[in-house]
Amino acid sequence: MSEQVDQVREYLVDLQDRICDALAAADGKAGFTEDEWVREGGGGGRTRVIAGGALFEQGGVNFSHVHGDKLPPSATRARPELEGRGFQALGVSLVLHPENPHVPTSHANVRYFEASGDEGEPIWWFGGGFDLTPYYPVLKDVVHWHQAARDACWPWGEGVYAEYKDWCDRYFHNTHRNEARGVGGLFFDDLNEWGFDRCFGFMKSVGDAYLDAYLPIIERRRDTPWTEAQREFQLYRRGRYVEFNLVYDRGTLFGLQSGGRTESILMSLPPYAAWRYNWQPEPGTPEAELTDHYLVPRDWLAENA
Repeated sequence: MSEQVDQVREYLVDLQDRICDALAAADGKAGFTEDEWVREGGGGGRTRVIAGGALFEQGGVNFSHVHGDKLPPSATRARPELEGRGFQALGVSLVLHPENPHVPTSHANVRYFEASGDEGEPIWWFGGGFDLTPYYPVLKDVVHWHQAARDACWPWGEGVYAEYKDWCDRYFHNTHRNEARGVGGLFFDDLNEWGFDRCFGFMKSVGDAYLDAYLPIIERRRDTPWTEAQREFQLYRRGRYVEFNLVYDRGTLFGLQSGGRTESILMSLPPYAAWRYNWQPEPGTPEAELTDHYLVPRDWLAENA
């Protein structure tokens, strides 16, 4: 392994530990079970899953470090010049599905890639971000989420948050539904123009900001009473989450195409979801407000300064 890979790996393993400890403490009932796995083509990882908790119905926090002789198509679609090169890929990826419909689903990912270079020097880049998928959103929570995202970006440049917030809005979009997956956050990829140390520092800033963004929302909403009708709507909206992850998500495609562990890759899916044929919410209801007001790109911070 290169020195750069060693540095990133050390950070990611620690990040997985810190996030799991904080989320298990927030749940208060269930802990994470761990599976260590080995990839036949090279590398492996450790998958941690929480289920049946006081807060989290199911969720996972994965660390993986895989390598091989040939980058999969999902990694070279935007960089065709790297086709056929050896690679190393490291990352932490997580998805949490709370049971209470008033507590949003959250997702975060930070990752690092190296591909073999022509002159012996590796070609490298960082990616990552975090995004929020509420079912019964509260404006205060959405603004807090984006404030945490902006705070993570601020030391790295005045326009960084706006650029990666816009990228997140474009990426987490169910094109076949013409609908956002949630209320966004941050998304970045192919980051290498700042030099390794600065790019690595930015990735760490994003990874470290996730708990600051999510934990306060959990605490504010976890005890909100909910009805069976609200639970049914949550399951219906989870179906849209599943559609995105199986149709568009590059991380899912990379994991499957690179021969990763299927159980670990698909841990992002909720334990229960539902689909209804051509269902539409009644105008003026909280369910309609979600799609009409929240599942559209907005400048949440400027609108609510």
